[in-house]
Amino acid sequence: MSLYQKLLARAAMHQPVRVGLIGAGKFGSMYLSQVPRTPGVHLVGIADLSPEAARRNLARVGWSVEQTQAASLDVAIATGQTHITENWEDIVGHPQIDVIVESTGNPIAAVDHILRAFEEGKDVVNVTVEADAFCGPLLARRAAEAGRIYSLAFGDQPALICDLVDWARTCGFPVVAAGRGHKWLPHFCESTPDTVWENWGLTPEQATRGGLNPKMFNSFLDGSKPSIESTAVANACGLDVPSNGLLYPPASIADIPFVTRPRSEGGVLEKKGMVEVISSLEQDGREIPYEIRMGVWVTVEAETDYIKNCFEEYKAHTDPSGRYFTLYKRWHLIGLEVGQSVASVALRGEATGAAREWRADVVATAKRDLRCGETLDGEGGYTVWGKLLPAKTSQAINGLPLGLAHGIRLTRPVSKGATLSWDDVAVHDSRAYRLRQEMVRLFSGQ
Repeated sequence: MSLYQKLLARAAMHQPVRVGLIGAGKFGSMYLSQVPRTPGVHLVGIADLSPEAARRNLARVGWSVEQTQAASLDVAIATGQTHITENWEDIVGHPQIDVIVESTGNPIAAVDHILRAFEEGKDVVNVTVEADAFCGPLLARRAAEAGRIYSLAFGDQPALICDLVDWARTCGFPVVAAGRGHKWLPHFCESTPDTVWENWGLTPEQATRGGLNPKMFNSFLDGSKPSIESTAVANACGLDVPSNGLLYPPASIADIPFVTRPRSEGGVLEKKGMVEVISSLEQDGREIPYEIRMGVWVTVEAETDYIKNCFEEYKAHTDPSGRYFTLYKRWHLIGLEVGQSVASVALRGEATGAAREWRADVVATAKRDLRCGETLDGEGGYTVWGKLLPAKTSQAINGLPLGLAHGIRLTRPVSKGATLSWDDVAVHDSRAYRLRQEMVRLFSGQ
């Protein structure tokens, strides 16, 4: 039975999937816009540090005031309304909520929310992929130990890429490469929240209208988010990553199967079975027609002449050899699609992507010369950007993961372009920090 039919059945039985949302920002708001249109799902509660901001976002996406009048979670369950609170623990701890959607964007807080959800017997759809990037394999293990499901969020590119990789392997194709698109030029790694909109291609007025956070969007532009999402894909799909960071080869959609081949065959890959990100800009800044900037893709190989001939007979666009073919989705709809994960987790007991091993890491890298005593401001900020590296390399250099490079002080200067290590900072103890250390110990021997 399809997920939609299962949702209809739950609606008919008056047994909806009960969901709790933590974080009602941009991604959360996009999900909120779809919930009233989805049968068989009841958003019981929303936790946000600013309930008033959450209410404003609900109004922005079309919710009526009456829908959020429930004075408690119990009242919300009884009436079909939604309760809004500052207290995430109330939502995570309520026994009748089935699935938690973690959408704060704060990786340290997200770890606390996710682990507590497992302890309370809840499945989790994790939108905060930054948390997955620095300790996803251990989060997935903790979920399994608790008999729960931990999942990446459909709509975000990692889950969509995992879906394409799963399609390829289920059909018997070896995966040569998989990834996403991005607008990239090398100097973007120096971008700050002050320069993001001009480089992104939006006016400040458009950004304000959309309620867009410049620091969050800058994390996409400066390469941090592509590295974070590529890490999630590598760890979930068992793919390798470039030895010294993403290459961002420029290519049109038609050229992806040509570019995403091993170097020995004319492509850019060190070997088969890697993640990469395709740039929508030529190196001189010209826009590439028919680009994949907002999409995802997977390149597969025809291992026999028969399969190669099938590609030809059915007009599949391949590289010149006829052996490499790329399947793609040109767009992703972010929070508008997360209902797919909620339904898959709740009704099929299946994650839409989850880390299985530690193959990749995102290491904080200096945007400029940093002084001793400065405080790092994390992803998308003014001090560091995230560089994708193999996990073994990160471990060898004692790399400081980008997800924990926020609010901590430098104990010595770091030159522009240098990757940071734990030796460069004054460590702040936290549950997230301890979980990271445990993950390194458990998974470093792979």
